Order: sequence, then C-alpha cells, then structure tokens
Amino acid sequence: MNQVFKRPKSLKYVQSHFCPGCQHGSAHRLVAEALDDLGLSAITIGVASVGCSVFLYEYFDIDVIESPHGRAPAVATGAKRARPDRIIFTYQGDGDLAAIGMSEIIHASNRGEDITVIFVNNTTFGMTGGQMAPTTLSGQKTSTSPYGRDISKDGSPFKMAELLSNFDGVAFSARVALNTPKNVLLAKNAILNSFRYQVERKGFAFVEVLAACPTNWGVTPLKANERVAQDLIPYFPLGIFKNTAEF
Repeated sequence: MNQVFKRPKSLKYVQSHFCPGCQHGSAHRLVAEALDDLGLSAITIGVASVGCSVFLYEYFDIDVIESPHGRAPAVATGAKRARPDRIIFTYQGDGDLAAIGMSEIIHASNRGEDITVIFVNNTTFGMTGGQMAPTTLSGQKTSTSPYGRDISKDGSPFKMAELLSNFDGVAFSARVALNTPKNVLLAKNAILNSFRYQVERKGFAFVEVLAACPTNWGVTPLKANERVAQDLIPYFPLGIFKNTAEF
C-alpha cells in the first residue's frame, strides 16, 4: 500500500502542546508543506513573536529567531536585509500582530519588505488568558469584555488583510480559513503563493488565517469550527485582496 499522506519534512516529529481543536497545528502544516514543495527549508528563517506562536522553533525543522512581543516584522526586516539570500517569514497571532505589533506590521508592509507574514486570527489573545484583541468581534465575550465587545467604546475589529492591501509596498494580501477541506486547500494555495512571491522577489506577502480557539471561546472543538463559518467569515470575508503577480 502506498502512503499518500505523511508529515512534512519541515516539521519535527514532536507532541503538540496546542489545545484540542486549536488550528495552529493545521496552519503549521500548510506552512511546512509550502516550504517542502518549493524546496526552501534549508534556506528559510522563521521569526516568532510572543503568543501561541512563540514555540515555532519546537515544531519547525528550520532556523528560527525569537522576537519581542509584536516586533516580528521588524526583526524579519533586519534578517532579510542582512541575509537577502534567505527566505524570511513571520508567524503571528492577532493579539501580537494587530495590537502591540500594529506599528511594525504597518511600516514593514508599507516599505514593501521582501518577507512573508502568516497571521493567525482567532479573535482573542490566546496564550495570555483570552483577553479582547483588536480582531475580537462585536458582542464577543472575553476575559476583559465579559459583557461582549462594545463597538461604541472599543471600535470595530480590524480587517487586516483589507487594511494592508491599500499600501503600495504590499504585493499579495489574502484571507483564508481552516474550517473545511475546501478552505484548507485554498489556504494551502495562498500560503504557497506567499512564499513564491518572496522567491521571485516581488515584495511583501501577507496571509491572514481564520482559526478556531475552543479554549478561550468556551466551546467544544466542533462548535468552535462551526463558529468560524457562522461568525468569523461573515465579518472577515475570505479572498485575495491584492495580487500583483499570477502564478
């Protein structure tokens, strides 16, 4: 019998520390598959920040730089400028990238830094207790918004893929989800293309990944996956918002 599904070579064989139903593992796999498909693992440097992304080095069999909270795009910028022959990507959550790291992602994308950014949006600060994040939906209850996010006081959730697509320095901006097999395949293609952009030196590439967080949402993994379709996707529509080259 032929084996048709196996662990990507760019991923280590280790036990996951993520909560049941968390989709960081799925996102990891898609990134690793892209690196394998393009033969990039030996020349790739990942940049992790603080949050559920912090243990990137535990899972990927590549070089990884650990950056301070929110500063991954700045660290990635330095790494790429110092080693332009390397493939550099950041892997960040919404609390990290869109809160304390908003300045870094705005300026790195506006400058058109030749890096790839994988942004996992589960609408909450996952690792630090489920606080309200910049992407928390209206009415969503969190540890710091127990009565639900109040748009009149807290503002509307940021739509990062659309926001960054407005900058001239951004070459590719897309939003994908991991809640169905079809969406996983679309996510795989978008992530693959985000690395192709860097290989071809076409500029800054950004992929926002809608993901479930059952623990901090207070639901079962099945209900969390359903919530991605029912609540997240209607507000954060899937699609490609900027694409300056076709592959």
